[in-house]
This record gives sequence, C-alpha cells and structure tokens, in this order.
Amino acid sequence: MSNPPTRLARRLGTGDAIVIGLGSMIGASVFAAIGPAAAAAGSGLMIGLAVAGVVAFCNATSSAQLAALYPASGGTYVYGRKRLGHLAGFCAGWGFVVGKSATLSVSALAFGAYAFPEYPRPAGIAAVVVVTAINLRGITRTAAATRVTVTLVLIALGLVVAAAVGGGTTDADNLADWGEGGAGGILEAAGLLFFAFAGYARIATLGEEIKDPARTIPRAIPVALGITLVVYAAVSATALWAVGPEVLANAAAPLAAATDAGAWNGLTPVVRAGAAIASAGALMALIAGVGRTTFAMASEGDLPRSLDKVHPTFKVPHYAEVAVAAVVIVLVALTDLHNVLGFSSFCVLFYYAMTNAAAWTLSAAQRRWPRGLSGLGFIGCVTLAVTLPGASVIVGLLVLAAGILIWRIRRAWPQSAAAE
Repeated sequence: MSNPPTRLARRLGTGDAIVIGLGSMIGASVFAAIGPAAAAAGSGLMIGLAVAGVVAFCNATSSAQLAALYPASGGTYVYGRKRLGHLAGFCAGWGFVVGKSATLSVSALAFGAYAFPEYPRPAGIAAVVVVTAINLRGITRTAAATRVTVTLVLIALGLVVAAAVGGGTTDADNLADWGEGGAGGILEAAGLLFFAFAGYARIATLGEEIKDPARTIPRAIPVALGITLVVYAAVSATALWAVGPEVLANAAAPLAAATDAGAWNGLTPVVRAGAAIASAGALMALIAGVGRTTFAMASEGDLPRSLDKVHPTFKVPHYAEVAVAAVVIVLVALTDLHNVLGFSSFCVLFYYAMTNAAAWTLSAAQRRWPRGLSGLGFIGCVTLAVTLPGASVIVGLLVLAAGILIWRIRRAWPQSAAAE
C-alpha cells in the first residue's frame, strides 16, 4: 500500500512507533498517578488499574482502526471531522490540546519533584525548554532520544520492584487496605490511572510521519499498551506491598518513598533519576504529539493559521511545538500537580469517548476489531470521566464549552469562513 501524501516526512518504522508510545505511557504517569489513585481507592487501585486497562484497550483498538484509515497528523481531531462532523472533530482536538497541555505540566512538575525537589518548578520549566529543543531537530531525533529514556526508565522501575520485594518491609496487609472510597473510589482511581495509559495516542497523532501507517499503527498501538499494562501492574502491586496506600497517597514522590522505606534504600537516588528521565521522555513524546494536533487544527483554520508552518529542513511543525511549550511553561509556573491531574484525565477521557464514537461508525469492511469494543470504550470513558473529582469535571466542562464558543465565533467571522 502506498503512503498517502504528507507535508511532513515519513521516517518512523514499527519499532520507532512502539518506542514513542512507550515513552508517552511509561513516563511521568507511573511515578505521579499512583499517589492520587492510592488516596482515592487504597489498595483497590489495583482494580482501578485493571478497569483503566480494559477501557484503554477498547480505546486503542478504536484508535488503531481509525489511524489506519486516516493516517494524518491530528488523531481524533481528524477522525471526528471525517466521521462525526466538524464540530465534533474540533471538540476532540480542543479537548486533546488543552488536556494534554495539562498533562505536560504534570510531567514537568513530576520531573522537578523527583530530580530537584527543592526547586521543582524551575527544574520543570528547564526540562520543557530542553526537550522542545530536541524535538525541533526532527522526529527521528525524538525517537532516538525516547528509545534511550525508555530503556533507562524500565531499569529504574525494575529497581523499584527489586527494592520492594527484597527490601524486607513487605506486608500482605497493605494489599487489603482498601480505604473508605468503595466502588466510587475505585472508579475515581481508574480515571486517574487512565491518564497513565493515554500515551498510545501519540502513535496515531504522528500518522504523517510513520512509514506504511495502515499496517504499522495497528501493530504498534496494542504492543505498546500491553507492555505498559504489565509494567504498571508489577510496579503498583510491589509499591503497595512495600509501604501501603497511605504512604503512597501522602508522598510527593511515591515510588521513591516505596524504595526508601526498605533495606535497599540506597537505590532511592537511582529511582529518582529514573523518574526524572521518565518525565523528560514523556515530555518529549507528548510535546511532539500535541504539537502535531495543534498543527492539524491550524491547517484547517480551527486554531490560528500562524501555527500551520513546517520547518524547511527538519520537517517538523516548529511554530506549533514552540506554542505548546510556551503554554506548558505557564502551567508549570502556576499550577499544582494533583489538581491538574484530574482535569487532564477528564479532557483525555472526553477525547477518547469521541474516538470510540467515530470508530462506531466504521463499516464492517473498515473494521479490524468487533464494533462492541468501541461501544464499551465509549461507555467506559464517560463513566470514568463523571466519577473524577467534582472540581475536575466542572472545570473540564467549562473548558469544552469555552472551546465551542470560540469555534462558533471564529466560524461567524467572514474572514474565517473564507479561509475555510
């Protein structure tokens, strides 16, 4: 099958796509999300992790089918426009750009919390600047750097598991401390942990830079998601076993706290370094993904046309990536990690609800997986979104409403209509 035409350059193979997906998922998420999830559900976060994994799998199948059909930058922004209409596509893209910008601030703050706990915000801002500079050198530089960070992060997480199991502080009762959240707490934890799985969308949003996307993307997404689920389950279970949910919930750096509690606490600096590398890797992959969606929306006139520029040498949407980085720097300077996490999860769940809705409309000839998975994914996304903390839901709805208002105003302007 020939590659569809693109303004960018198709330089990524299957291995590169898997690595970028892993870099987005096995990043700051596992180091940051486990604490709020433990606060919501206690040891029940393991059930929440399973629920999040099922919903993520449904979403992944929907994303893979659509990405194979529409291998363009923008992900569900493109799919929504093609399958559900212009407004639906805009809402998906708006939710993604806003929500993932918040996610990027979480990654930057997590970097600061683990690497330079005394100066988390300046450190997070510096990390954003550095990874953006790397991304601007081209997508192959992003993939190569992400391959290194994923390897180092997996080593660090392996040390967390080793310290928890071999440190002599494990207690089976820690796995039975489900707190007082009940079923609602488990669903809230699932919504927060879903934030950790959402990185496979980066593979789809890079559709214009992947070789043979109709074959590569459906292969890469399930593999990246499966590896991530296994890693997260192992790390979460051993961290709970070592220190219990209360310690994880109250720690600024939960996995460092789990390592520090045992006899192998000499590994704690290594775990902190791994978390910092993970956060930087997630920043790199996510800025690339959000930049591509911003670029796609600007190309269609749904965001300022000035962001629709491709660097003549490195073939990256450099204006869009710099704009995303600037927004993230502001968020890092002004926001709190735990508050942003819930809002980000809401926006990302909305984005994937739209993905599943778009996949539901595919014909039998266009499908690679059963239609029921798209329906289950949609129901799962909506359920997890409404069980997030109330403030996150309210802010998320207000942001979406603001986006729709902006879209309608832009459509009403004669010059905007002419541009489209």
